[in-house]
Amino acid sequence: MSEVALASDAALDPRESPWAVETHGLTKRFGENVAVNDVELLVPRGCAFGYLGPNGAGKTTLIRVLLGLPQADAGTMSLLGFPVPRYRDRALARVGAIVDEPRFHGHLTGRQNLLILAAAREPVARGRIDSALERVGMAQRANERVSKYSMGMRQRLGVAACLIGDPQLLILDEPMNGLDPAGMHEMRDMIQSLVAEGRTVVLSSHLLDEVERTCDAVAIVDRGRVIRQGPISQLLAGASIALEIDCAEPSRADQLLGRLTIDPVVEVGEQGLTIALPAGTLRDVVAEINRVLVEGNVPVYRLQEVQVSLESWFLQVTSRLGVDE
Repeated sequence: MSEVALASDAALDPRESPWAVETHGLTKRFGENVAVNDVELLVPRGCAFGYLGPNGAGKTTLIRVLLGLPQADAGTMSLLGFPVPRYRDRALARVGAIVDEPRFHGHLTGRQNLLILAAAREPVARGRIDSALERVGMAQRANERVSKYSMGMRQRLGVAACLIGDPQLLILDEPMNGLDPAGMHEMRDMIQSLVAEGRTVVLSSHLLDEVERTCDAVAIVDRGRVIRQGPISQLLAGASIALEIDCAEPSRADQLLGRLTIDPVVEVGEQGLTIALPAGTLRDVVAEINRVLVEGNVPVYRLQEVQVSLESWFLQVTSRLGVDE
């Protein structure tokens, strides 16, 4: 190793980086297909971070590239402050990952599979097996053959396999797959408890409702490109406002609202109206809508501002792709 490399290694302090994952211009091509397209991604340390997009959007490929399977064609990346691929071994020693469906030896028990994995790690990894199984709710089934496990049970065992390495960063590809509602709730609680310990959990998913319940921040990917990212609360603050109004004579109410100076998007139903207002609309506009209806002799039974969900915001953003991007 050269003197220059030695000096560089000595100066490297991964704790100085605030990011668990950092990429700039990351690109991966397979022939003419650009699976990861100039990705700029910043994942803060100590949070649950969702990487969201429809199937085929490039979520799994990005995870593979981060892990060096395969190598990127362009751009830079780092994990926990370690530039990759230069310090790949040092970075991955602190990372636990599940890519696609977890794979184990079906003829062996869950515990036996973890013992094999622990043997490839530091000696203390073996001592973490029991606590890892307990944490993912598999302690009572650990001595059964994996071939008898459901997909959800294999997902849990996969997370346990990550935990025996005591990772600072967990990267989970579709961890909710195969779980029933109770299992999703348990997985959500487990992820949040890991974050409470100071770890970072990155999970890719197309289940937006579960991600909203689990994560602090998200990135939206489509066709290999990150189109939005940031804390969920900030992203939703830029979404349109939904206003639900139960009233008499919805059709006449719609006609009255056509006289407003603003041009709201109105959906007329049997019981009333649903109105989409632009982001940042002042509450005075909501009061004006109510005044117009009341003065027009349309009885208003209920007027409620509806909190926009992550799924609704996602649909708003993706529907504008190619228009303002």
